[in-house]
Amino acid sequence: MKTLKKSILFLIVISIFVGCTHKAPYTNRDQLILISQEEELALGESSYKKTLTESKVIKNTKDSNKVKQIGEKIAKVANQKDYKWEFNLIENEAKNAFCLPGGKVVVYTGILKVAKNDDQLATVISHEIAHALARHGAERVSASMLSQGIQVLGNIALSTQAPQYSKTFNIAYGLGSQYGVLMPYGRMQESEADEIGIYLMYKAGYNLNEALKFWENMSEGKKESIEFFSTHPNSTTRIENIKNIIKKIQNK
Repeated sequence: MKTLKKSILFLIVISIFVGCTHKAPYTNRDQLILISQEEELALGESSYKKTLTESKVIKNTKDSNKVKQIGEKIAKVANQKDYKWEFNLIENEAKNAFCLPGGKVVVYTGILKVAKNDDQLATVISHEIAHALARHGAERVSASMLSQGIQVLGNIALSTQAPQYSKTFNIAYGLGSQYGVLMPYGRMQESEADEIGIYLMYKAGYNLNEALKFWENMSEGKKESIEFFSTHPNSTTRIENIKNIIKKIQNK
């Protein structure tokens, strides 16, 4: 009976990995995505509406028009027909931007202090669009689903053998998932978004060297954290990676 259960579990796991593998655009990295694009787009739409409702959206200004114009130029080369692109500038001092599934791009006014020109702003928008094209959000949700499933299996195994160790297992797994799976996974996605974003900038006709200047601006005055415990690559790593991507494009 135990052998039969193990066989069934093995087949389920294999079917998940085989049936739900995707390829990231440009990098062709294998991805495990367990939610459909329809579900992902619906989640993106819902979150986007909530964000706009709770924020001060800036319209019909020089900056908001610039965000829209640059965004539309990059969206054109992204060539994602299922997306209903929207670009909004929101009043917020955070140096941030994001793109939700379905092409819903939000740029915070704080990032404009760092993005000194159109090419540097294109760097930000391309990077965020790259996250959506590569379905990084869906991939993270899938990783979380898988992690929870593994945790449940671990709890079952421990409870049948030694119930008193169940709590210890949960604590150990939490640390393991934070520093061994989830955080490095975040760094990988950030680096991939950098790479895809540079290709999008190139196709849209922007100056790739300004991408380097933008990330230099972002790192100015910042104390670098230890990269292993960060969800983002540190600035030195990021800039070197981008230099290599630019060289690769220029050598083609």
